[in-house]
Parts: sequence; C-alpha cells; structure tokens
Amino acid sequence: MSKSLPPLTWFRSFEAAARTLSFTAAAEEIGLTQSAVSQQVKSLEMRLGVDLFVRRTRGLALTDAGRKLLPEVGSALEMLSGAAARFDIGAAGDLLTVATSVSIAQWVIAPNLAAFKTQNPEIRLRILSAIWPDDFHASRADVQIRFGSEKQVGAGSQRLLPDHLIAVKSPSLETDFGSCPLIETVGTSNGWATWGEANGPVQEPTVFADTYGMALQLAVHGNGAALVSELVAKHAITSGLVVQAHPGQIESKEGYFLSINEELPAAGVFRDWLRTQLAAG
Repeated sequence: MSKSLPPLTWFRSFEAAARTLSFTAAAEEIGLTQSAVSQQVKSLEMRLGVDLFVRRTRGLALTDAGRKLLPEVGSALEMLSGAAARFDIGAAGDLLTVATSVSIAQWVIAPNLAAFKTQNPEIRLRILSAIWPDDFHASRADVQIRFGSEKQVGAGSQRLLPDHLIAVKSPSLETDFGSCPLIETVGTSNGWATWGEANGPVQEPTVFADTYGMALQLAVHGNGAALVSELVAKHAITSGLVVQAHPGQIESKEGYFLSINEELPAAGVFRDWLRTQLAAG
C-alpha cells in the first residue's frame, strides 16, 4: 500500500460534495465549514493533479475525472464503514456514547461516574474525546458536550453552568497572586488580559495550554495560577486540589453545551444526572 495516500477526510469531503454538487450541503452533512470542505477538495485536486469539479456561479459540476473518481471513492468509503461496523462495540444499540472534550471527561464526568453507574447499572457507557465538528459527526454520539459559542455549537444545545472564568492555583503554591506565574488557555476569546481589565492589572502569562483541562492540571502541580472555566475546576476545588487564587471572575464568551438524542431514554438519564451533579454544592 502506498504510504503517500491522501488523507481520508479529503476523500470524504470530495464524495459528499460530488454527490450533492454543493460544498455547502457537503459541509452540513459531514459537520465541517463550507470553506473547510472547499479547501480539502482543492487539496485533493492538487495532490492528484486533476480538476475534479467545474466551479460555477450557481453551483458545481463534475469533470470527467470527478465522475470517474466518485463511484470508486463511494465504494471505498462504504467498505471502510462496513469493516468498522463489525468491530463497533456500540453497534448493537445497547451502548450510550458520550462525545466530549478531554477536559470535561477528565474533570467533570470521571470524578462522578462511579455514582452514575451505581444508580444506573444497566447503562453501558462509551466516552469518546472530540474537539472539532468533524469529530462529533463521526462519533454519532448519543450525548454531545461541545465547547464554543452559542453560534458555533448551533441550535438545540443547552449551556452547562457554572460558566465563569476563575483563577485557581495549587494550595502548596505559597506565592501571592501578584507574583504568581500565570497560565493562559489559548484559543479562547477571554484570557488574562480580559480578566485584568475587570479585576486589576496582571503580569503577562508565561505558560500556555490549549485546553482548560490542561491548564488546570498545570495549576494542580504548582506551575502557577490558571484562568479556567469554573465548570471544569469545580471538582478540583471541592477536592482540595486547587484553591481560588483571587476572588475575581469574568464572564466567558464560550462555554460547554450539551445536546442529546431525545429518542434515547438513557441519554436523558445521563443529561439529568449531569445537571444534578453540576447543581450540587
């Protein structure tokens, strides 16, 4: 087998766009943005050295190369789907699949999961890590917890609370807050600069993480004060792993949003349990 095979996601974007003759429709189907689908198709064309579409003002049309490639790609994707299904432990339909970020899985779900299993021993669980829309689409999860703004996550999702951003540090870190190294979570709209505008000036962050969960873990081990979602930090605070480094807090433009398969009773049970856990003191 060639080691230079183009990424599978490029083929999936091509297949969906070729079948619908629309980058927009393909994007909605596979859970990507229209620009991402368009870019992946363009990357595939450049890799193969042929044009697969004729791009017109009113839509797309397949070239001869595109028409030849479509049935082969469609057949290959169906074959891969069938092969994966034989090993899918959830294929029997008796498994509740939860797709979420590692931060939520590690700091919100895992600390309380034993209680859920005690209350609901008949529910089998599969927890998958997911970040991008494509991850959630591929997971076909019954419960999804996405991070982003209300606009990004779409309609039908409910924001999980609490959702303020707070400063936390290890209780073993005796440095006062003004001298404490700051840990910043990148990729979010609100950081230490925003916090400083509301609560007083702060120094520049010196450590950077790409998730609230990672920033919290760094704080637990005494690496500084992390500005993280109160939702993610709740268990770490109640268990004494961290303390609030400063009483100030700010609103978060992004948050964690929950959506479920309403037709599956077990998904509703999990949602209600999670809400109860988050509402507890």
